[in-house]
Amino acid sequence: MPTVKLLKIAHGRSGDKGNASNVGIIARHPDIYPFLEKNLTAKRVKDHMKHICKGKVERYELPNIGALNFLLHESLGGGGTVSLKLDAQGKTHASTLLRMDLDVPEELLELVK
Repeated sequence: MPTVKLLKIAHGRSGDKGNASNVGIIARHPDIYPFLEKNLTAKRVKDHMKHICKGKVERYELPNIGALNFLLHESLGGGGTVSLKLDAQGKTHASTLLRMDLDVPEELLELVK
């Protein structure tokens, strides 16, 4: 099974919710969503984003649009109006998560060629 970046099978958007970063990951093909649902867990996201996220990670499933939404608590240094971070709104957090390595079955990779 090839190891690829999450970016190969999904795209993402992110922004702020107070001191939490809101990261949406959307499957590039409907048949990829079940794989993401099984493999892109809150724990795995927390492990990948531990240098950014100091709190818990919550995951919400949006199967009707083939997406997962993650709230990364305590990741913005207090929030946009008080944070001294360069990215106080978490706009780069989706990009960071999309660089996660995943072992992806060949048949799913064929869907996004």
